[in-house]
Amino acid sequence: MISPAKQNGKANFQHAESILTGGFLAVILLGTVLLALPISSASGRSIGLFKSLFTSTSAVCVTGLVAVDTGTTFSWAGQIILLMLIQVGGLGFMVFATMLMVMLGRKISLKGRMLIRESMNTASLSDLGSLTKLYLLLSVAIELIGAVLLSLRFVPLFGWKHGIWMALFHSVSAFCNAGFDLFGSYASLTAFSGDPLVLLTVAALVILGGLGFSVILEAFRNRQGFRNLSLHTRIVLMTTLGLLLAGTLFFWLAERTHTETLAGRGEGDKILNAFFQSVTLRTAGFNSFDLSGLRDGSKLFSSLLMMIGASPASTGGGIKTTTIATLTLLMLSVIRGESEVNVARRRLSDDIVRRALAVTGLFMIVLLTGTLMISFIEGERFPLEDVLFEASSAMGTVGVSAIGTPNLSAASQAVLLPMMFLGRVGPLTLAVAMAKRQGNIKSSARYPEERIMIG
Repeated sequence: MISPAKQNGKANFQHAESILTGGFLAVILLGTVLLALPISSASGRSIGLFKSLFTSTSAVCVTGLVAVDTGTTFSWAGQIILLMLIQVGGLGFMVFATMLMVMLGRKISLKGRMLIRESMNTASLSDLGSLTKLYLLLSVAIELIGAVLLSLRFVPLFGWKHGIWMALFHSVSAFCNAGFDLFGSYASLTAFSGDPLVLLTVAALVILGGLGFSVILEAFRNRQGFRNLSLHTRIVLMTTLGLLLAGTLFFWLAERTHTETLAGRGEGDKILNAFFQSVTLRTAGFNSFDLSGLRDGSKLFSSLLMMIGASPASTGGGIKTTTIATLTLLMLSVIRGESEVNVARRRLSDDIVRRALAVTGLFMIVLLTGTLMISFIEGERFPLEDVLFEASSAMGTVGVSAIGTPNLSAASQAVLLPMMFLGRVGPLTLAVAMAKRQGNIKSSARYPEERIMIG
């Protein structure tokens, strides 16, 4: 029999999950209504509810997959609404809800504090209002610096008014890892493939947004060297660096002689574009060349990067860098015959390892199910590697496409909708579930142990 305290613990988890899921759904539905209004369309006619729903879901889930050409379809009003949806989705509606409560002088309940703590990846339950303000100020500062740098290129190209707007929109889109662009014709940043200022600025914004606020803050405050950082921050930084270097090297080796991607460019441009794709293919959704021209092996590697994604409590999606690091450490411990997972003279708890396995397993089940459904719907229209690429982009909240999302049928786009939503909300709610249930609900019986064969 479960005690009342344990029942309350389970109820608290269910309440937290409902708030997270319901909050994102509410923002998506509001965005759908606003984007469907004629005032949001450049033509003055509504783009329709389904396309509005797809765009709103993609924006709030900071994915970047589009059913319409963003730059030519939406008016100024529509673009502003889209930017607000990206900002709320990227930073998390709980951050904005907390700020609203603080400004209204409302106290945050214990349940609310626990939920905010999990969504922001902080250990303390105290002074969350001040911490939220700090996160918001940090985000705004980074986005403004990015906008200033991008305006150096965009103002001469588009004029002051439009150039500043373009710089601000793309800075926010990059930091929130959304990948939406306003250049039209689904071009993304292909016109700037030889421009280090634009590509490196966008890449820096994407990396910072994908690290997570707690990591940025700790790294900024640390004055005593790398070893004095928390284990979480060290794993995030080392895994991110490793993935960036591995991705850059892979794309440079695989695509540098490929005529449809990097061949014909100078060596510096090849390295720059290889690095940029290594950054954005993990979670951001920008591209500096046509990704449909990638070799099949590069598309598969890109799908793996998209599955990994960004880091916990960041603006990006995927199973997260810490998850893949934990699984790698687990694999090494098994190979070495160790009974525990150790790193940097620290032991990872069994709960952490089980959570990593659960997140990865659920992620892969949804991803493969979505891939198979789209493959069946589209028949022989698209190669399987392109379908997997599209599904990974949706589930990892990345936003790149080798097919061209508008070329998919409405049924396939409908499959992508829950994948984008689960890719953004699912891992977070699962993390909250695990954190809430730790120590609250235990099995009433312990059964005899028996071995089975593995491998």
